[in-house]
Amino acid sequence: MLLRILTVAIVSAASVAVGFSLQAPQEPSLEFGKVAFVHSAVLKEDRRLNVFLPAGYDAGTQQYPVIYLLDGSAHEDYLHATGLFDFLATYGVMPAAIVVGISNVDRRRDFTMPSSDPADLKAAPTSGGAAKFLAFLEQELIPYVETHYRVSDRRTLIGQSLAGLLATQVLLEKPQLFNDYVIVSASLWWNKQALVQGAAESLKKNRAPGRRVYISVADEPTEMKTAAERLVTLMKDLRPDITCFYEYLPAETHATSLHISLYNAMHLLTKKN
Repeated sequence: MLLRILTVAIVSAASVAVGFSLQAPQEPSLEFGKVAFVHSAVLKEDRRLNVFLPAGYDAGTQQYPVIYLLDGSAHEDYLHATGLFDFLATYGVMPAAIVVGISNVDRRRDFTMPSSDPADLKAAPTSGGAAKFLAFLEQELIPYVETHYRVSDRRTLIGQSLAGLLATQVLLEKPQLFNDYVIVSASLWWNKQALVQGAAESLKKNRAPGRRVYISVADEPTEMKTAAERLVTLMKDLRPDITCFYEYLPAETHATSLHISLYNAMHLLTKKN
């Protein structure tokens, strides 16, 4: 009888141990932002947003500026850019901000205007949808963000490469949409530099005083550097009401220039005059 009791006890203890090991708590995960989806009637598709809210957002009532990050997918620029902004805000270099990373579906479609250059069409056969994407930004995305989050009246747009081309188009055609623009190694060669060719007329026609613009170019082909410098010259000559910063970064490549550009831009755009 005693042997039977001991056997049952041992089996029960083993069962409890096995049960505990199977139900052991999982290791905690590290969350850095939230995911939201907005349906675009303009683009006829759902778009994913990666959204970072500053520390203390949920418990407070403060309104925050918003940084709209093109190429904002998790595997693109969302994580490293948002981490940098959070770091700089922690040390008072820039104000704490909401970051909205706009995930891509087809960046060659969304970030380019129609081109008559056969080389462009061969490289990007789905290109030409920038006008629709700009409408999505203005008519759908910004209203969505301003409805769902506590935002101030300050907005920043960030784009590199083809996204920099789109950011430049917004600056020239709809400058009122954002207060600050960060444009890095923009693909201004697109459509034989048509955007730069028409920049003077756009700057005279589409006015939104007080814009702040940071433009940088890495160690890129000459036409990218000269196009960016031409744009900067036009802004300084024609629009003294625009605060424009320009940096040439010869030590950086197309792949490495964004992070250092964002670091420099946040220092320059938020400094007190």
